[in-house]
Amino acid sequence: MPLQTFRYAACGGFNTLLDISLFYVLMNFILPRPLVHLPYVVMETHIAAFLMAFAVTFPVGFYLSRYVVWESTDTKKRVQLFRYMLVVAACIILNYLFLKLFVTKLGWWPTIGKVVTTIFVVAFSYVAQRNFSFKSLNK
Repeated sequence: MPLQTFRYAACGGFNTLLDISLFYVLMNFILPRPLVHLPYVVMETHIAAFLMAFAVTFPVGFYLSRYVVWESTDTKKRVQLFRYMLVVAACIILNYLFLKLFVTKLGWWPTIGKVVTTIFVVAFSYVAQRNFSFKSLNK
């Protein structure tokens, strides 16, 4: 296995474990059920838990990717951050759609739905990060 792939798996695995752990704790111990009422919006608990966990794992994931996984790239940090944000925006949409499908439509338990969602989103993210976000300008 190439070192970069190993680093991606290790850093991504850590960030994914952090994401699922935060999601589980928020979902089962912190947030009310079945809906979270905010000043201007009401959302399902599993969506609120996903968004709150994301607020922590987004910066962690970017810095691990930039400084551990793709440290040899010559692309400027602001360009990488913008590209990373685009890929993450797509991942948010995928997360939302899969969670709605698995939890709301199919009736799965939220944590199981989150784990299955993560499998699909991680595969997409790896390809997009490798070929877009952290691709060198000179390649």
